[in-house]
Amino acid sequence: MSKTYQLKQKEIKREWHLMDAKGQILGRLSTQIATKLIGKHKKNYVSHLDIGDYVVVINASSVSVTGNKEEQKTYYRHSGYPGGLKETKLKDLRVKSPTKIIEHAVSNMLPKNRLRDDRMRRLKVFAEDKHPYGDKLNK
Repeated sequence: MSKTYQLKQKEIKREWHLMDAKGQILGRLSTQIATKLIGKHKKNYVSHLDIGDYVVVINASSVSVTGNKEEQKTYYRHSGYPGGLKETKLKDLRVKSPTKIIEHAVSNMLPKNRLRDDRMRRLKVFAEDKHPYGDKLNK
């Protein structure tokens, strides 16, 4: 009878992945990023440990969406005060802060638990193709 191996926190090895968003569909790219952040692509995946990797996304401003989402997709936020509902269209957010498009999509694809904030800290999104993590990606 063999025993099940339990992974320890200090044995986790994190890798760095580079993803280019140019020409990619937002939803399909976000699922790939979420899978890498969670660690489901690893053979020793367990749901209660955070064993995911770092993900660097470049060219976030040129991610594409299907259909009429560019004009119709709306992001909502609320200040908590009466009348505090704010809404932003996708095309306006692409001009103002294109990195938030990918961050919002990936955040909503991660499980809503105490590990989500740590996983989102390992996501690095850049609007253009320049980023400071080149030395970590070449390993």
